[in-house]
Amino acid sequence: MEPNTIYVFAVLAIAIIMFVSDKVRLDLVAILVIFALVLGHKITGGAPIISAKQGVAGFGATVVLLIGGLFLVGEGLAQTGVSYAMGDKIVEWAGTGRIKLIALLMTAVAIISAFMSSTGAVAIFIPVAIRLAQRANMKRQEVLMPLSFGALIGGMLTLIGTPPNIVAADQLKRAGLEPFEFFTFTPIGLVILALGVGYFALFGGALLKKVGRKDVVEGEEEVKAGSILSFLQRYEIEERAVRLKINDNSGLVGKTAVDALLRTQLGVSVFGLQQAKNGNKLVSAHSAIPFAAGDVVYGVKAADIDEGKLKELGLTLMPKSEDDFHLSARELGLADLIVTQNSELVGQNLKESNFRKRHNLGAVGVMRRGQPLEGNFAETKLEFGDQLLVAGDWNNIKTLNKRSKDFLVASLPEEIEDVVAKPHLAWVSVGVVALMLALLVFKLVPSVIAILMASVLMVLTKCVDGKDTYKVINWQSLVLIAGMLPMATALKSSGGLEFVVNTLLAAVGDSGPYVLLASIFVITSLFSQVISNTATSVLLAPIAIGAAQAMGVSPYPIMMGVAIAASTAFATPVASPVNMLVLEPGNYRFVDFAIVGLPLQILAFLVSLVAIPMFLPF
Repeated sequence: MEPNTIYVFAVLAIAIIMFVSDKVRLDLVAILVIFALVLGHKITGGAPIISAKQGVAGFGATVVLLIGGLFLVGEGLAQTGVSYAMGDKIVEWAGTGRIKLIALLMTAVAIISAFMSSTGAVAIFIPVAIRLAQRANMKRQEVLMPLSFGALIGGMLTLIGTPPNIVAADQLKRAGLEPFEFFTFTPIGLVILALGVGYFALFGGALLKKVGRKDVVEGEEEVKAGSILSFLQRYEIEERAVRLKINDNSGLVGKTAVDALLRTQLGVSVFGLQQAKNGNKLVSAHSAIPFAAGDVVYGVKAADIDEGKLKELGLTLMPKSEDDFHLSARELGLADLIVTQNSELVGQNLKESNFRKRHNLGAVGVMRRGQPLEGNFAETKLEFGDQLLVAGDWNNIKTLNKRSKDFLVASLPEEIEDVVAKPHLAWVSVGVVALMLALLVFKLVPSVIAILMASVLMVLTKCVDGKDTYKVINWQSLVLIAGMLPMATALKSSGGLEFVVNTLLAAVGDSGPYVLLASIFVITSLFSQVISNTATSVLLAPIAIGAAQAMGVSPYPIMMGVAIAASTAFATPVASPVNMLVLEPGNYRFVDFAIVGLPLQILAFLVSLVAIPMFLPF
């Protein structure tokens, strides 16, 4: 081999080692690769491996712009609540059957992941999955790994589902061939999705019951500082949260939270109302909303509730389970307030101050000199420095800072960052995505223009806040892709690509295209377990297309093998950010992914060998 060839392979090997070790940021490794390739001829003494222009060409590559635009499109769906609404529907439809629950959950997250970041989709669905598991009396590790794998499979459904698909299509275009179309991936992805659902329905469920860290008891995970749950614990009211159903014969029907006087009659401070006639939507229980039969009142009790009084008022005490209000943080939130020295609240109790009527928020706890007040705190005269824990609609909570005369906002829970800010723009974001898909499917404009148009529309229509435009883009992924693209150029110019292709063909021999497809699939799948699937596809796509052309077969099934294999990152948690997201909430060990994921990976490999040539013949 020529010195330049040996040098390029050495740079590639070092880059892979650095990727696997995770000691240096992935994007920084990619930048170092550019430096090494551009300056490499000074070490080898040969001709330049790539020019400086070729080294930075990746930053202007179509694939980088495509993926950057998709981050904004996905964020628009999240900020307008479209993806959250789908999660809520799953909760409504799933019931308590394990197989139905897993099938719906995997299918839903796969559909979302086909059009937005799989990482974002899983982040949205984790609380939904935990809620479903509690309702079905399942452990969370029984649902979170299927959730993660469903998102990875969802990336196989469309061209924009995951970066490896876009990389594969871009490589075909670079080779002078027609790239994959938007739905070319869909039939094969649907086959793998059906396989995944069937696997967890028949076999994976039994494996999931045996995994998980044994030193962690379900429900006793460490509470994250700054979360809603940590606020409840600080005021010692976590265990006093109650839900009261309003019966048909209740005298409270037609009354508001102010008129019902539940704090006086039952010692319950009301803060939320689940409206039966409004799709069980959870809203703030403020003075303008009357109670209706079938509604469920959320509150905090001061002491044990009198059963006789409950019956007299026409109320039924409901179990908390999955509807405990810290799981409803998207609809209702909390704020920690401090009573100021000149506040009108000083010297008054909460009832006298008409706190609920004035602020449309319910006080659920009072703390004085660091100690929560017990009993019916609503009758206690407030003092300067007292802290109030108030609950209600997030929009009302967000305006508290403007009312600095009576109190200061000491802190807000971190969940406020996840609140759907623009539900009224949901149909606008759906329309933008529909327009983008129409442009892509019917090829009315180049794909990069369609996606950039959609991302710009998301900002112009305010589906995505202008100030968030650059925050929501995963720059590490973009720099990683841009930095590794020149490696393909270096492999080709140094003769390394020809060497690898010839070696691969020699190993395959006369075995035919199926063995080539199997070899490429296995190599891609193995690499994807230890390094970014995006980096893997960037490295192996040119090798795959070169091997196919040298063998004289269609490059399309071979390139599809690269794309599908890159998304079968099931066997290790480090194989994908999606897996890392569920690692801690699911109490999984590293080896659990191998126990559950490796059989699915092998099945996906075998099914792909049949499905890919069926839809994309050699």
